[in-house]
Amino acid sequence: MKPLPLPSGWKLFAALASLTLLMTAVALLGAAPGADSLRSAIRATARSSFALFLLAFLASSATTLLPGRSSRRLLRERRFLGMAFAFSHTVHGVLIYRYAQLFPELFWLGRTATSSLPGSIGYLFLLLLTLTSFKAPMRLLGGRAWKTLHSTGMWVLAAVFCLSFYKRIPMGGWYPLAFALMFSAIALKLIAKLAPRRAADALS
Repeated sequence: MKPLPLPSGWKLFAALASLTLLMTAVALLGAAPGADSLRSAIRATARSSFALFLLAFLASSATTLLPGRSSRRLLRERRFLGMAFAFSHTVHGVLIYRYAQLFPELFWLGRTATSSLPGSIGYLFLLLLTLTSFKAPMRLLGGRAWKTLHSTGMWVLAAVFCLSFYKRIPMGGWYPLAFALMFSAIALKLIAKLAPRRAADALS
């Protein structure tokens, strides 16, 4: 009996979006109603967003450092992984907004408008990347501008994740591991960018 084929394209996006919503519902229902349930769902969607971002961020690097069928498939699905990341992080943002509405005294505890600036910039780039992931905006921008925007946007989001995790390292939990993973992903991305140049230099 042949195994069922893995979803791809918009089916992959739909599957990942459905899993995100299911996970969010479980987190909301699995904790005490109120602030605890919202915080639980916020943490859960932060993790799903981070995992999906890492896959999209490292897709092209994987084909350079680990060429093969899996890395090629990952690269083919990068757009839909990115869209699933945008969906997950939008759910994350909605939950944060709801938390701030219902529990402003908890939300603003130790938080300032300045400390929220990196996250706001991240969401701005997330919006731009999502809107330009469709064919009509891609054609309107042109190839070079589109590539520059998406490359810059992914690096900005990587920096926002890295900074966010770094600031929370003293809190313990999963934050030290998340920071280490994001820092390592950035290092791998840079290594993958330099690898073709070094190979060309070696042959010249």
